[in-house]
Amino acid sequence: MVHDDKLIDALVALVRRAGDAILEIYGEEFDVETKDDESPLTQADLNAHRIIAAGLKALTPELPVVSEEATLPPWSQRRQWQTYWLVDPLDGTKEFVSKNGEFTVNIALIEHGEPGLGVVGVPVREEVYLGSAQRDLAQKRTRDRTVELRSRPMAGRRTLDVVASRSHGGERLERYIDALDDHFERVDRLPVGSSLKLCILAEGRADLYPRLGPTSEWDIAAAHAVLCAAGGAVWKFDRTNLAYNTKESFLNPEFVAVGDAQFDWWRILPDVSRL
Repeated sequence: MVHDDKLIDALVALVRRAGDAILEIYGEEFDVETKDDESPLTQADLNAHRIIAAGLKALTPELPVVSEEATLPPWSQRRQWQTYWLVDPLDGTKEFVSKNGEFTVNIALIEHGEPGLGVVGVPVREEVYLGSAQRDLAQKRTRDRTVELRSRPMAGRRTLDVVASRSHGGERLERYIDALDDHFERVDRLPVGSSLKLCILAEGRADLYPRLGPTSEWDIAAAHAVLCAAGGAVWKFDRTNLAYNTKESFLNPEFVAVGDAQFDWWRILPDVSRL
């Protein structure tokens, strides 16, 4: 699929509409349900899903849509797909419930197992991140301006900025981050919720995001596309690229996201098998 301006602008508008619907709930009292996997669910998740699903069907009726808040297609069906939409209508529901603003709307176009195009909306900030590998395009758009994104180079750096989950972590992650002290004069940690972590790497505000724990493919696909278009990468700990729709489960393996994909990260990254 060609990632032309018409398609990208339509996706940005769709993410904004979903974000506006989320904010309508955000400003009120709302109920929180618990899904089978113990994650929270609100009416905002469902409203955003309906808007995005309808919008994508109108935009590309020929492409299937996988959304966290819809019935998931069986592996026997989707294993044949080469191109499809992967959606998380509201990533960071815990952040939404706690009202810290760090939640996002995520739409990714998966092409041959890779996130070729991604759009990430941050409703509270009225910001939209987008990335297209096909066009070597990475941007952050507000209501009145567009900023080109480029991740931060690591050459010559003596300090390291690490983003980590605000809601997930654990002792292994702490040991992993502590081990980085051996290679830098200072390691600073920035706790952030949702897919914003990868967007922060894409705009050069941090360098590294190690994820030692479960995520689902829809959690990171859109921001993964933004990061790659800005010069970064997301790798499994076997040093291969994180891929999509390669297995029955939607759960990702543990991974590390980097801002500078050209840097020799494996020379300094801790061995997770020893944590």
